[in-house]
This record gives sequence, structure tokens and C-alpha cells, in this order.
Amino acid sequence: MDSLTFSELENLATNTMDRLSNLALDLGLTQFPAHLNTFLSSLFFFLAIHQTFAPATSGWLSSNFRKMNRRAKNNWSIHIVSQVHALVIVPLALRALNSPTLDQDRAFGWDDKSGSLQAIASAYFVWDTLDAIINYTDFGFIVHGLACSLIYLLSFTPFLSYYAARCLLWESSTIFLNIHWFLDKTNRTGTIFQLVNGILLLATFFGIRLVYGAYVSYNFFFTLYDVRNKIPLVYLLIYGVGNIVLQGLNIFWFFKMISALQKRFSLNTPAERRAIKKGGRLDAKKE
Repeated sequence: MDSLTFSELENLATNTMDRLSNLALDLGLTQFPAHLNTFLSSLFFFLAIHQTFAPATSGWLSSNFRKMNRRAKNNWSIHIVSQVHALVIVPLALRALNSPTLDQDRAFGWDDKSGSLQAIASAYFVWDTLDAIINYTDFGFIVHGLACSLIYLLSFTPFLSYYAARCLLWESSTIFLNIHWFLDKTNRTGTIFQLVNGILLLATFFGIRLVYGAYVSYNFFFTLYDVRNKIPLVYLLIYGVGNIVLQGLNIFWFFKMISALQKRFSLNTPAERRAIKKGGRLDAKKE
């Protein structure tokens, strides 16, 4: 490849970045251009894990993966991406919690530490949406991905950036949820390891999503109320109703988890545990 070709590629990349930055500004996402590189690199990172790293390493490490059909292998890779995202985003969210700038203006404040966090989260949800469309199984997964993508991309206006890190702490429970899923898929249903992981899952889900989540939601609604005359009505509806729905789903999922775990550890035979593994979902993602 000669220098002219490299120059053309460089110009193409520069022009593409400029166009994306201008599009973001036209849409009112004034803080997005500064974090466009983080967004794109994160998006390609998640795509690479999903399409290359996860299938290659899983096929080498697990005989269970090698026996799966195409759809099951894709679901396995989805959970690996989800786990990587959770392990990355939770520490970053903790780092972005203590921001005086955001605390002074919880509705419209901005901090670049939170911007990087939001760029990675936005990339993950865009990837999740693309997978839900390409590997379609349920329209609800598409709606969920689109909703999360819009919410985190809109935060670059900026809007409610203060709450981004706090809501992303919910991913703490996702770490144990994915471990549980992999234990089911590798014939470890009902083991002591799964019991300990299940206790940690319920503890983090209850503590982070329900207790801490309720506290965050309480403050969230007061922030929305304070700026109700400064934002479009559609923002109030999207963020207000969305927050109520998500908190309601968290409560619903928590009791479903308790029920599913009780079934797993009240069974005596491997056959019964395998039947629950196939039919008793513990998470809201694809089985």
C-alpha cells in the first residue's frame, strides 16, 4: 500500500469524524464530539469481542460451547461482551461519582470524566441494539437497546449527566448475573459455587438496584421537577416514566430471581436441574 493510499485513508477518516461531529452538533449533542473517539473505539472493541475474541476463546476453553448451535453461540458471546462492559463500566462509574461540577448542577452540569463513561456506555448500548436487530429474537430487546442508547446519547446535550454514573452502578449485579448464566450453561447448576454467586447476585441487586436505586430515583425526580420549565415536555415524559418503569422492572426481576434460585437449589437430581436450566430464566437477556 503506497503513501498516497495511506493519505487517502487518513483524509477519509478525518472527513468521517468531521461529519459525525457536525451531525452531533446539529442534534444538540454539544459534548459528544470531544468523546467521539472514545465512543467509536469502544463500539469497535465490543464488536471485536463479540465477533472474534469470544467465539475463538470460548471454542478453545469450553466443550459446551463447541456443541452449541449458531444462536446459542451468539448468546454466549453476548454474555461475554456484557461481562466485559460491566467489569469496565462499574469502576469508571465509581470514579465519576464525586464530581463537584455535576453536583452543583445535577440537570445540566458537565464533567469530562463522566463524558468518557457515557461514551463507553452509549457504545455498548448501540452495539446491543445492532445485535438485537441483526440476530432478532424479541422486539423487546430492540426497544430496550434503542431506549438506553437514546438516553445515554442525549446526556451529551448535556442533560442529567450527574445521574449517568449512579445508574450505571446497576451493572454491578450484572457481573454475578452473567456468572450465573455461564454456570448454567457449563453444567454447574445447583453447585456450591452457584449458590455463593446467587447470594452475591441477590445482595448486589437488592442493595444497588433496589435500595440505592430508589434513593437515586427520588433525587432524580426532584431534579426533573426543578427544571420542568426549562426542558421539553417529551423529556419529562421519557425520563420520568422511564425511571418508574425501570424501578418497577427491578422489583419484578428481583422476586423472579429469588424464585428461580429456590428452584435450582430445591432439586435433587441432575435431570431436574438441567430442566430448570433450560426453562427457568434468571435474567432478562436471551437464553
